[in-house]
Amino acid sequence: MSANDQGQRHRKPTLESTIEPTLRPTNLQLFAEEKTEKATPKKKQEIRKKGQVAKSAEIPTAFIMLFVFLLLFFIGGWLYERFVDIFTITYGEFLNWKLTEHSTAYIFQTLSLEATKVVAPMMLMSLFAGVLGNYIQVGFLFATDPLKMKPERINPIKGFKRIFSARALVEFLKSIFKISLISFVTFTLLWSKRHDILQLSQKDVGHGLSYIGGLTLQIGLIVSVMLLFIAAMDYIYQRYDFEKQNKMSKKDIKDEHKKTEGDPLIKSKIKERQRQMAMKRMMQEVPKADVVITNPTHYAIAIQYDEEEMDAPTVIAKGQDQVAMRIKAMAEEHRITTMENKPLARTLYQQVEIGEVVPEELYQTVAEVLAYVYRLKGKV
Repeated sequence: MSANDQGQRHRKPTLESTIEPTLRPTNLQLFAEEKTEKATPKKKQEIRKKGQVAKSAEIPTAFIMLFVFLLLFFIGGWLYERFVDIFTITYGEFLNWKLTEHSTAYIFQTLSLEATKVVAPMMLMSLFAGVLGNYIQVGFLFATDPLKMKPERINPIKGFKRIFSARALVEFLKSIFKISLISFVTFTLLWSKRHDILQLSQKDVGHGLSYIGGLTLQIGLIVSVMLLFIAAMDYIYQRYDFEKQNKMSKKDIKDEHKKTEGDPLIKSKIKERQRQMAMKRMMQEVPKADVVITNPTHYAIAIQYDEEEMDAPTVIAKGQDQVAMRIKAMAEEHRITTMENKPLARTLYQQVEIGEVVPEELYQTVAEVLAYVYRLKGKV
C-alpha cells in the first residue's frame, strides 16, 4: 500500500464532506395561495349579498334586556296598577259569576284585553330593541341565501367539526363567563340586601311586592349594562374573526382584478382594435382636406376649411412617422396639396387634437398656407 493511499485512509473527514446540501424544490405558488390579504370591497359586497356579515348575537340580547328594564323603570307603577286590576276583577267580580256562554266570552275578552295592556309594551319594546341591535351592526340587509336548503348544513362530519371548532370553544367560554358574571353580580346584590329581604315577612304584601320589584329592576339594569359591555367585546371579536375567515390570497386579488378590469391581454387587444378603428376613421377624413402640412418626414397634419360651415380651419387628421407617411401617401393619391413647414407642423401636432380648430395665434400662418393652396387650385 502506498503512502498516498494510507494518507487518504487515515484522513479525517471535514465538515464540508460530512454535510451534503439538500436542495428541496419549493413551490412558490403556495405563498401566493396563503390568505394574507384583507378582503376587497368587491368581495365584501358579494358576501354581504349572501347574508354573511360580522355581527354579534349578544348585542340584540343586551339591547332587549336593557330597554325592557328601562321601560319597567318608567311605567312600572302603571303596570302594577294593571296587575292589581286583573286580580281585583278576577277575584272580586268574576269569581261570583255564573258561567254561561255569554259570561265566559265576556270574561275571556276582558282578561285578554287587560293582559294585552301589560304584555304589549314589553313586546313592542323587545321588538324595537332587537331590530335596533341588528341595524346598528349591519344596517339594512335583506338576503334570502341563508334560507336556502344546502346539503352541507346537514352533513354530520361538518357538523362535528363545527361543534369541536375553535369558534365553538370561544362561544362556550363566553357563555360560561357571562353566566358566572351574572350569577356573581346577582348574588352580591342579594347578599347586600339580605337583612331587608329577611324582614319582608314582617311587612304587608304591598310593601313586599314594591321592594321585590325595585330590587329586581336594580339587578336587571346592572346586569343589562354588563351584558352590553360583554356584547361590545364580542362584536369586536366577531369582526376580527369575520375578517380573518374572509381574507384573500394575492392570487385571489389578482383573479378578481382580472374579472373586474378584464384580462390585460384582452384589454390590450381591445385598445389596439380601437386604435385601428380610430385610425381608419381618421384616414377616411384625409380626402376631405384642403392641405397637408408636413415636417416633412416626422409629422403630417391634414387641414380642412369650409367658410360656409366652419368658423376656422380644422385639423381633421394628424400623425407621426409611419402614420404621417400614410397621410401623405393618401394625400398624393387624392391629389391634395402637401406643403412643408416644419415649425407649423410641429406646433399643430403638439397643440391641436383631431377635430379641433386652429388656435388664434396660428390663424395668420394657416391663412397664408390656405391662400397659397387656393391660388394653385385657381380658387382665388
